[in-house]
Amino acid sequence: MSLTPFERDLVHAVAEQRDELVALASDLVRFDTTAREVGDPAREEAALQARLAERLRDAGAEVDVWEPHATELAGRPLVPDGIDFVGRPQLAATFHGGGGGRSLLLNGHIDVVSGEPREQWTSDPNEPEVRDGRLYGRGACDMKGGIAAMVVAAETVTRSGRLAGDLTVCTNTDEESSGAGGMALVARGVRADAGIAPEPTGFDVWNACRGSVLATIEVAGRPGHAEMPQPHWRDGGAVNAIEKANLVLDVLRTLRGEWLQRGALAHAELAPADIIPTAVAAGEWLVTYPASCRITCVLPYPPAQADEDGWSSTVEREVAERIARAAAKDDWLADNPPSLTWFAGVMPMDIPADSPIVTTVLGASSDVGRRGRPAGLNSWFDGATLTRFAGTPTVAFGPSGKDVAHTVDEFVPIDDLVACAQAIAVAAARFCGLSSAVGGA
Repeated sequence: MSLTPFERDLVHAVAEQRDELVALASDLVRFDTTAREVGDPAREEAALQARLAERLRDAGAEVDVWEPHATELAGRPLVPDGIDFVGRPQLAATFHGGGGGRSLLLNGHIDVVSGEPREQWTSDPNEPEVRDGRLYGRGACDMKGGIAAMVVAAETVTRSGRLAGDLTVCTNTDEESSGAGGMALVARGVRADAGIAPEPTGFDVWNACRGSVLATIEVAGRPGHAEMPQPHWRDGGAVNAIEKANLVLDVLRTLRGEWLQRGALAHAELAPADIIPTAVAAGEWLVTYPASCRITCVLPYPPAQADEDGWSSTVEREVAERIARAAAKDDWLADNPPSLTWFAGVMPMDIPADSPIVTTVLGASSDVGRRGRPAGLNSWFDGATLTRFAGTPTVAFGPSGKDVAHTVDEFVPIDDLVACAQAIAVAAARFCGLSSAVGGA
């Protein structure tokens, strides 16, 4: 499909706003919206959302900015116990269409990972800097640059001609830390026929992602003087919890190898399930056998290895059974089996590659000169929440940069930001349709 005259005008109008696009992305980078742990004080989330709300309201959108009540979200998936949103508002701004078209949601998270170690950056992570055609700063690609692109795209397409369907721009907190911000949108009633999240996809369309869950495995030992010979444990001797934990780690290594070989379970664009130890804690004194060893793991898994409700109980059960089987063969662990505790995770997502939102975005991107393909994210993003809980199939599509997201000297190519905004504007026009007042697309 080629660009219509109206769409060519959109592409040209976005290109003329190149400096404005960079300025907006830079403004967003300057706000400290570092991802939080539960209990952390608010940073500059409210100021950033106020900045966007004023801009979108001036562009003609009906704007809703709110701080969710902790009680309305308590107990929902992806919402950590004890979290509140004081000083961390969410934003939904709707450009109402003329009627008769499909609705589209543009969604981005405003939180970013920490800029530490700041001394390793070439320039301050919260002071955006343009060098060699790139915008540098924390969040430049993940995903404040993408937010700037979707805002400029929405303003341009709604200014250039009235859409038939509604176009909603949403920005939420708490994607990097938990997913609670996306769930806050769901609780507010944010819905659309489809959505686009301008994550740094390199102009591919992420129509699938893995879920993940965290586990803590506690392996018991028995304290004793490490410099003294010890009798058998049945005779009161010490047991080294670290050494016993190695048996558990062997189980995890074997299981992840088996999962890797099960190609039939893996999504065409996603890796199979994996279980990765990420933290180990043991020991009470330098010359004492440790009383316990705690291993924390992350377990990402694709849709094909989820249970019938889309969650991780299938892979959790397999991990538990394999650890129990190995423990039964060890005399100490048979009597003192490891404990396994699972923590709330995030769900996987799989949108068919022939869905209208996928084909529309891919076509728009190709027509502005950035050909992409359906792809998957081996991590997770808010699109899974909107797809699963709001009935809004939401793909990720945005500029390059996933390889530098979360790194020192994070950047986004400015040409990519422009092309991203152009593609989103064209996709919005095609997906929502144009009212008869401005002719067909």
